[in-house]
Amino acid sequence: MNKAHFLFLLISLMLFSCKKENESLPRKTSGKINTISVIIDDQLWNGDVGDSIRNKFASPVIGLPQEEPLFNINQYPVKLLEGFMTDTRAIIVVKKGEINKFEIVKDQYASPQNVFHISGKTSTDIITTIEKNAPKMIQLIKQAEIAESQKINSQSHIDPKVISNKFHLTLQVPSGYAYVLHKSNFMWLKKEIIGGNTSLLIYQVPLNTINKDADLISNIIKMRDSIGKLYIRGTEPDTNMTTEEAYAPYLFKITLDDKETFETKGTWELNNDFMSGPFINYAIIDKEYNRILVLEGFCYAPSKEKRDLMHELESIIKSVNVLKR
Repeated sequence: MNKAHFLFLLISLMLFSCKKENESLPRKTSGKINTISVIIDDQLWNGDVGDSIRNKFASPVIGLPQEEPLFNINQYPVKLLEGFMTDTRAIIVVKKGEINKFEIVKDQYASPQNVFHISGKTSTDIITTIEKNAPKMIQLIKQAEIAESQKINSQSHIDPKVISNKFHLTLQVPSGYAYVLHKSNFMWLKKEIIGGNTSLLIYQVPLNTINKDADLISNIIKMRDSIGKLYIRGTEPDTNMTTEEAYAPYLFKITLDDKETFETKGTWELNNDFMSGPFINYAIIDKEYNRILVLEGFCYAPSKEKRDLMHELESIIKSVNVLKR
């Protein structure tokens, strides 16, 4: 074999190897945030099974002033399973089968991805499986969507030193946000969007501000209203931000950054003004720094849907990492 033939063979082998290696890599998922693909034949989708799926996965998001679905659902017949929709991050495959089954497969067609396989002998069996497993499925899908948003946020974010120096924490805040107000224990960042804006508040208060043995929701409302009175107001006098009384906030106890946290969702308004919108407030019990660290997101966008705006704020807040002393 002469040198030219040898080089040709070597290059061909290298190209073939690279091609095989690329083919073995999983495809990257794509698609809009908070969107799922449901692979189900029309007969099931247009009946009780489809109603069950819509009731669980397109139910109204809590804490928003107008009804918006938990997820956008794209439905496709089973015969299209190998098509473009297999690149989405969340896929629910529903069909009749000889056994009743629920299975979660990670990264089956692309990565990162959750594929939920549901089958049953009858429509009633399928509905029972959906009802039983929907909470777990929703939790996994939400976690994946938050992770996707955080990955997007990490590509371009503001200088973290300003926040870390003041509050001893890191937070992935996208570069579209700008600092509006600095105080010793308070910070306000805002991003302008078409038709409104989104805001992020960071502040700290003494540990005894929230009495866990008392009415928690009243404590939290009193705390955030006091902050609104101090720092957030409209252009006219006596137009400070307050928690809207017409909509009772929702309160959840969660863990954030390995710390006990109270998550509150509700609606804010300006006193003596027309402005209002949704908020999400996280009161983190930070015993190491002897404080309650509060991270809150809210938006004002009267002509826009607000689910995805609040989702972005939630993904920012859930990236928090309190620095060790």
